[in-house]
Amino acid sequence: MAIAGAGRMGKALEQAVLLDEELDLAGIWRRGNDINKLLIRSDILIDFSLPEANEVILDAAIKSNTPLVCGVSGFDDQQLDRLVKASNNIPIVFDRNMSLGIAVLERSVREAAASIGPDFEIEISEIHHVNKKDAPSGTALKLGEAISTTIGNKLAKEIKYSSKRYGEVIGDHKVKMQSSTETLIFSHSTTTRQVFVDGAIQASKWIIGKSAGFYCMQDVLFSELK
Repeated sequence: MAIAGAGRMGKALEQAVLLDEELDLAGIWRRGNDINKLLIRSDILIDFSLPEANEVILDAAIKSNTPLVCGVSGFDDQQLDRLVKASNNIPIVFDRNMSLGIAVLERSVREAAASIGPDFEIEISEIHHVNKKDAPSGTALKLGEAISTTIGNKLAKEIKYSSKRYGEVIGDHKVKMQSSTETLIFSHSTTTRQVFVDGAIQASKWIIGKSAGFYCMQDVLFSELK
């Protein structure tokens, strides 16, 4: 296995792979090094680098036919489109949040939205650390998309989003579905970035042997239940 990424996430992924008896670490790629040489001896690549590095990573992964697990955040539309097109050649697991708990939350709110009536109003709130600039968070938008694609124009009103930024909060998300007679609340709180590492490791094991395609954490956790 190869890792693309630096900083805390790169180190956390490195440590997780070294401690996992099922995995072997082939190396860590950083910009300026030859990623092609690294992928020659790797059967999986986990990418937690930066959006601007992804084109180089995709080209190398396609060239070496290496499955890719990508947890990079902040892609623009062009970069995301490039990622989707690359999945025609190799299997790719991409998710804006690799947390296993968020995948369960997404599935839960999707099922709840399909079950409740159109009279419910829906609000998604999120809290992150002061250095997070995008708002609403990608995860909040992901949860909203899961709901809207499930019930579409049956929504009584548009989904409301609220965002707060303070302290060192890694990520708290809450989905509230409320009618005039009852309130349903789903929530998820992240206490350590290790959850993203754990999700990426599980995704890297799942992707082995998969055909080319564009997958997400919903596929990793629930594909066998479909």
